Amino acid sequence: MLVDLYSDTQTRPSQGMRAAMAAAEVGDEQRREDPTTTELEERVAALLGHEAAVFLPSGTMCNEIAIRLHIRPGGDEVFVGRDAHPLEAEAGGPAVLSGAVITELEGEDGTFVPETLERAIRARPAGSRYAPRPRLVCAEQTANLRGGTVWPLERLRGMLGIVREHGLRAHLDGARLMNAVVASGIEAAAWASDFDSAWIDFTKGLGAPVGACLAGSAELIEEAWRWKQMLGGAMRQSGVLAAAGLYALDNNVDRLADDHNRARRLVEGLAEIPGIQIEPAKVETNIVIFEVPDAEVFVRALESKGVRMGALDARRVRAVTHLDVDDAGIDQALEAARATVPAGVS
Repeated sequence: MLVDLYSDTQTRPSQGMRAAMAAAEVGDEQRREDPTTTELEERVAALLGHEAAVFLPSGTMCNEIAIRLHIRPGGDEVFVGRDAHPLEAEAGGPAVLSGAVITELEGEDGTFVPETLERAIRARPAGSRYAPRPRLVCAEQTANLRGGTVWPLERLRGMLGIVREHGLRAHLDGARLMNAVVASGIEAAAWASDFDSAWIDFTKGLGAPVGACLAGSAELIEEAWRWKQMLGGAMRQSGVLAAAGLYALDNNVDRLADDHNRARRLVEGLAEIPGIQIEPAKVETNIVIFEVPDAEVFVRALESKGVRMGALDARRVRAVTHLDVDDAGIDQALEAARATVPAGVS
């Protein structure tokens, strides 16, 4: 049996979730007549401390619509943390859909301190015809490609203070926001309510097959519906999918702690293997990133032993725990890694 640690997007709906989907009451989403979708949208809006929300097929669409809502085409600038999803994994969408310039702010763990943002903004003289115009700041919670780092709340609040001081807007990419909630004990609204827009994903650790919800003011979300229409239209009887999101919120949030515990077990075991470089203290949630001499060779050899991980670059490997990987799966992954590392040693 394959132990799939490639990503928490690999989760499959449980039997309970499938039953909830099959039993969902549905209607025409576009006419706001799908009661299950409406319930999910209202619940997410309340969860994140916003007025309204819209159900969308993916987190990438949440990011792209949000960026377009905040950006004025024609050289506006978006500040993101290092290796942020809109820059690394959305096919250049901010440039194509919004005409946005993305500027990456340095920070080893994918977050950045308020002072870094302040310097970047001040580097753009007001009224300059030469520089892009600072407009939007995005934070990714947790920082995916930097190892699932949880943004410290005070750092986020400091960053938002800079945003308001300069009249900018702020967007929270909450792909794994609920992982941050469980890891920190801080409720979702405390992270999300002060942003102009925020979203959560149901298809990662929460285990749903499709869907995310973007939240913001009622006016903003009404405009988001317009962009949803332009980018593909309503999903009609989407309650079948929204039911999975409701089930996930009811049943799969607290259990994210199990994923975090298994990630710690994994990192502690990997740290004992010669040839693997990893810093266990940096693993805060469900994402484990480590180095081997040759990442591609390592992951190919590992998969031949029934364990899948992902190569991020020449040396870095990412493993992500989720509800479809149990303790036995972690044991199998560690056993395979012990047998595999020599294949990646040059």
